[in-house]
Amino acid sequence: MKIRLGKGCADMMSVAEWCNGELYDFTAEAGCSFEYVCTDSREADENTMFVATRGERVDGHDYISKALDNGCRCVLCEYVPSGIAGRCAAFVVVQNSIDAFADTARGYRADNALDTVAVTGSVGKTTTKELCAAIIKQFKNLYYTEGNFNSIIGMPMSLMEVGEACDAAVFEMGMSAFGEIRSMTLTARPRVAMVTNVGSSHLEYLKTRENIAKAKLEIAEGLSDGGYLLLNGEEPLLYEVKPLTDAEINTVYVTLEDRADCGVRASNIRVGESETLFDLYCLGVEYKDLKINLVGRAFVYNASFAACAGQLLGASEQDIRDGLTSYVASGMRQSIEKKDGVTVIMDCYNAAPESMRSAIDMLMAQKVSGRRIAVLGDMRELGEGAVDMHVGVGKYAALAGVDMIFTLGELGENIARGARECGVTDDNIFSVLDIESPKALTDALTDQIKKGDAVLFKASRSVGMERVAHAVFDK
Repeated sequence: MKIRLGKGCADMMSVAEWCNGELYDFTAEAGCSFEYVCTDSREADENTMFVATRGERVDGHDYISKALDNGCRCVLCEYVPSGIAGRCAAFVVVQNSIDAFADTARGYRADNALDTVAVTGSVGKTTTKELCAAIIKQFKNLYYTEGNFNSIIGMPMSLMEVGEACDAAVFEMGMSAFGEIRSMTLTARPRVAMVTNVGSSHLEYLKTRENIAKAKLEIAEGLSDGGYLLLNGEEPLLYEVKPLTDAEINTVYVTLEDRADCGVRASNIRVGESETLFDLYCLGVEYKDLKINLVGRAFVYNASFAACAGQLLGASEQDIRDGLTSYVASGMRQSIEKKDGVTVIMDCYNAAPESMRSAIDMLMAQKVSGRRIAVLGDMRELGEGAVDMHVGVGKYAALAGVDMIFTLGELGENIARGARECGVTDDNIFSVLDIESPKALTDALTDQIKKGDAVLFKASRSVGMERVAHAVFDK
């Protein structure tokens, strides 16, 4: 990962001040400077600061020498490996390089006013981020990443990439442990922060949904006085909570229900084959017939959060309308295409029980002359309850009326089991256990799919379900 600094060069003396590190400069240049930042030694050069981080499998400190061989002269690290001291480079040494890099990003951007929106949630946060961006860029010079730089390293890098001409930014914040969102939000200092939902992702690491909610709510800690925290009003774990911050913030709840206690309320939701219409009451303002090019009630949540964020930053009604209608899902997120007379829904970016149900709803919304076929795979990081959650998805698909169910992966087979328990017959179910060898699945799909059918492909990213879709339709 490598970015170019948005405000121009920085120097190692400043880095040491920003992160309270010790500077060891062997370059004979006071304050050795750099224009880029990277975490991969292969991308390091004479104009780049290499950040050596410790991961589960790789320790970046083992690659400092290679970075220097590539011409790098600036390194942020936790220690200087033996045999390197004295080489023509400047080192800032800290206790924790990830924390120090967050401090560096914060220091680099400290003098620039920026209206920042921070987005987190168990599912749908990337779509919400992109809808926020689609609205805000209608009236501000906006920075946001089209990629998914939502990690404890990627998000600070994104902040350092923001150009001086930008007056607003939207950042997505993901996590797998306590403290990660806290670090990101304290770095970004958002004016608007949101938790779109609390799902089942990360149960493997955080064990309970209560812990997931607590970790997500860390996003409020970066808000300054007068900032806005937007929360899902239908999630008991988020309703009537006190965020962990001493700032005087405004908490706003978002709902699809008729509840006067929620400041943002969507209603009159109309789901079509390729779009959804809805009305929105947002902090005293009413919008009629807002449109998104996404299918399903779940996406109305995403759009409602985005519209509220836009309104808080000064969006006009037209800005909100134009922003929402301009967004079209692409890549592996809810892409709907017609291929050889078949409606193909690609939603292979990630998966959790909540997003699986939403995708099944989207499949059932398709008006087709043939069958509705769901090709579903493993959902990862669900912890001890993973088997039951997969069974539940299978039951949901069966009760929704899915005609045929194909599964990929050992966990995915439990989706098939759930479908059988709710009446789907064996001749309408096909399972492949080995995700590394999906040919039997692609062959079965090729034999079954006919013109007029609608087919949904969905699984966790690590399953690589898009391989199956491409093998079937892109011959």
